[in-house]
Amino acid sequence: MERDGLSCFISDHEGFHGTIKNSPQDFVVTEIDINGQLVNGPNVQEEHTERASQPSQAIKRDGKLKRSKPDDTDIFNQDCFDLNIILGPAVNKELEHFTNKMRVKAGEEEKVELSLGTYPDKHLRAVVHRAVRYNFPFLQTVTNQSEIRVREDPDFKELASLASEGEAEEFFRFIDAKVPGSAFTFLPDDSKEHRTSVHHFVSRRFGKLVETKSFTDQQKTSITVRLRERSNPKKRTIADCQEEEEEVTLYTAFTLRKENLETLEAISYMAAVLGVLPSDFTYAGIKDKRAITYQAMVVKKISPEGLLNKVSEFERRGMQISHVRSVSEPLKLGRLQGNHFDLVIRDLKPHGKRALAELHQLVKDAVENVKNRSFVNYYGPQRFGSGSCVQADQVGLALLKEEMEASVKLFFTPEDGDDLQNKAKRHFLLTGNAKESLALMPAYKARERLMLRALHRYGSGQEGCIRGWLSLPHSMRVFYLHSYCSRVWNEAAKYRLQKLGFKPVQGDLVWAGCEKGLKDTTEDVNTPQVHVVTSEEEKDKVFSLDQVILPMPGNSIKYPENLLGQWYQDRLAQDGLGLCRFRVTPLKLNVPGCYRPLLAKPQNITYSLWTAEELQGQSDETCAPSLSLSFDLDASCYATVCLGEIMKCNLS
Repeated sequence: MERDGLSCFISDHEGFHGTIKNSPQDFVVTEIDINGQLVNGPNVQEEHTERASQPSQAIKRDGKLKRSKPDDTDIFNQDCFDLNIILGPAVNKELEHFTNKMRVKAGEEEKVELSLGTYPDKHLRAVVHRAVRYNFPFLQTVTNQSEIRVREDPDFKELASLASEGEAEEFFRFIDAKVPGSAFTFLPDDSKEHRTSVHHFVSRRFGKLVETKSFTDQQKTSITVRLRERSNPKKRTIADCQEEEEEVTLYTAFTLRKENLETLEAISYMAAVLGVLPSDFTYAGIKDKRAITYQAMVVKKISPEGLLNKVSEFERRGMQISHVRSVSEPLKLGRLQGNHFDLVIRDLKPHGKRALAELHQLVKDAVENVKNRSFVNYYGPQRFGSGSCVQADQVGLALLKEEMEASVKLFFTPEDGDDLQNKAKRHFLLTGNAKESLALMPAYKARERLMLRALHRYGSGQEGCIRGWLSLPHSMRVFYLHSYCSRVWNEAAKYRLQKLGFKPVQGDLVWAGCEKGLKDTTEDVNTPQVHVVTSEEEKDKVFSLDQVILPMPGNSIKYPENLLGQWYQDRLAQDGLGLCRFRVTPLKLNVPGCYRPLLAKPQNITYSLWTAEELQGQSDETCAPSLSLSFDLDASCYATVCLGEIMKCNLS
């Protein structure tokens, strides 16, 4: 199939030409929460709705969407903290200047300190302490009331004199991580006297936390330090319980309205303003960039009052927040029923030589056909990075093949623009200088900056690239693998329909329990058993096409037992993944796979066609017909794909 062209349609209506996303106001997306309510509706907290610029008919919400489970991913805490976001560019620059000056004056007795400012929130203070220690292990952070100050760590200085500075940095990161049972091994050391000094230092400074042991391998002796396993916890005091309770309940939920912004980009902006990490935000799903979108979010470590105090700064970035309230837990990725879309398609005209007067009938036929017959449930272009020179699935393929250096180069492939982020990417690919590229990269590009910091620290070889990927949150790393699997799914869906037709056949997969015509798929998609259609069931027409499911590649799924099953094997082998276990052990990634319905159906669909004459009365400009369209889709279904079926054309 064409790389971005999904030309296999279900219905046989003619469709029509038109343009979408002429402005963000033409594409309004509102998340539907797990209870079937719009996240900006009055039943959340207050009324704040927005429709696409040409109003459509009123929408009846008389029923809930069926749930379909998206990829099984969670938000994980970042292993590396970006001080540019946490401290802000000005303080971070001052800190880097301070550390450079301190290194130049190494060995001098003068004791110098730098104030990073005051942080009244204790959770934020903890973030600052951890992030500074991670980025600068040779610094000691101290708190005086709410003020945080940094100075040279004498313990680091002592260990660096016994080992190397690089080993000392890694050792202190190991200590700060506090992972019970984990181990750190110093480089081999032939001097027993020197090893004894290291043993004594570690025992004196960290004796309650660790145990040390020397071992010999191939006539080389090294010291291993192991963090002790946690002992039985001591009896908690009332103060401990109160502190725990405070930490548990410090979550603030809100609805984010953003315009022409990626979800992760918006999160980076908000994190920088609030002084927290991007990983402190949780959300149910990623939303379109070229649109106005409403989605639920939860931020931890920030009170409702603290969030509301920053409203004006968010608005300068094109974001608005509403429905702010305290909650007891973060959001889980995929915890939504779907999305509601209010769209405008402009510049309508028939395909071929049909007369413009026939548009009314063409639109009616198209909408009714898709309403009754569904559409092929392809992943939309947003899944792969619409318009990108290198798309996310190519990065995912390189990661699955464990080609780490190639994956990083693909990650930093620039677009055609000449903005700062593309200049930074080009500079890195041309020079390999991560430090200089980091200086060019805008502060809000959190993913790229985290990667560049790690590459600067560990180099751009295989090990450095692994460290670079590990510096990103788990959800970001696994996104690229899922993107590749989504590409394969799209191709499989097209192949299935072209080669096996539009009826269930022997060897197709359906959910067990559908034999009696049940269509309820509200259970989680990995919970029910998969049933293989038999020849008798095909002959008796037991199943319909909307009950057929296709697997997303992974290590825990069943493939169809017909021509399509062999296609999957050949397709993966074509990409060099014939023996792939769908695990990337160095990056702690596992792809079990899942199942996705072959077809999807819009619900609560309504539309209004605006003729050129009607629009001419509202504007002095020459106007072409436009169509206002509203509908709901299940989670992980794409409006652009639904529109492609309605209009009979490929959209991005």
